[in-house]
Amino acid sequence: MRLLYLLNVSNLNRLSADSGFTFAGLLAPALTDAGVEVTVAAPVATGDPRVGFEPTVAPATKYRARFDPGVAALTDLVRRTRPEMVVANQIEAAPAIRAALLEAGTEALIAGYCHYLPFSFSADGQLMADPSLDDARLGQSVMLAFAAGLAACDRVLVHSSTAASWAAAAAARMGVDLTQKLRVVPAPRDERLVRDPGEACVPAGEARAVYNHRLYAHYGTAEFTGLARRLVAEAPVKLTVLDLFGTRSPQRVRLDPSPEQHRDELAALDGVTIASDRGDRVRYRNLLAGAHFGIAPFRAGCPWSMSVIDCQGMGLPVIAPRTGWLAEHIDEELLFDTADQAVALAARLAGDSEFYRVHAKRAHAATADLAPAHVAARYLEAVR
Repeated sequence: MRLLYLLNVSNLNRLSADSGFTFAGLLAPALTDAGVEVTVAAPVATGDPRVGFEPTVAPATKYRARFDPGVAALTDLVRRTRPEMVVANQIEAAPAIRAALLEAGTEALIAGYCHYLPFSFSADGQLMADPSLDDARLGQSVMLAFAAGLAACDRVLVHSSTAASWAAAAAARMGVDLTQKLRVVPAPRDERLVRDPGEACVPAGEARAVYNHRLYAHYGTAEFTGLARRLVAEAPVKLTVLDLFGTRSPQRVRLDPSPEQHRDELAALDGVTIASDRGDRVRYRNLLAGAHFGIAPFRAGCPWSMSVIDCQGMGLPVIAPRTGWLAEHIDEELLFDTADQAVALAARLAGDSEFYRVHAKRAHAATADLAPAHVAARYLEAVR
């Protein structure tokens, strides 16, 4: 099979913080090992010399990536690579890809990978636009473009059962039936971030927690900051918050200044350390290895989190709010509904050695089926 993987990279200046790029970098070589002829079209190559590379121009903004896919350039790309399968990592681009395939005279299939969902559901079932994609009231347009993309795909792949139910429900409300084409294929773990849970240092009365998620407001960072304030004051916990972005461009800060604002607020708290991996995967691993447990994001409508999987692969238990995919994936004993429960969980992980050891093993086991080769096999089964 000749597979063309269309990848939008949103964090060119800090590729280690771009989960889509990391995912493609893990999956493409695994698909190659399985006998697939893979070409990645992206602003930057994924690194494996066996994987073909077609350079593309990075879109100026996240909205241009969604509304200006460029049919002419896509048609030329299809004619050069002659794919049998096209993977659209930006779902909104799928109608343009379909038009390009038509113009190029090929009947390749389109598999859309829902790396994100531009919506969430309220407690009463109301469909809501993702606030990070609602600048200038563009949220509804993004959702409609997303639905149009789903309609143009032959296969729609999502990370989790939670994401599948949300995608199907949202699509149905917009007149798109996903019944015959929706598949669940979780993202692979990074084998560089896998450690025997027996190597984890069991806390002895005091623990270091790590928060390794983007600090955008829509990730629920304000709620996390409130919890962080209580953890360092009331529990035997020190906290490391990873600054995954470093210095962002003035254009990105203008569009959303919340990461810098939240970082500064967290940095002012006693017991909280702001650390950077500097884009170095080895340094990132060492930062995780120095922690005892992780804290999941409070993001509404979270369909999956690479950062949670990173912690679990290292044998770190992760405590999480009972919401979205987190409620599906995280062990029931580590879920919380209130800040009081979260503080109590952190204190127990710090002081109950047996409880900690059990959950370190369970965390590691939760990623066992996410080795890249296993995920690649599921991926191929889903797209055929």
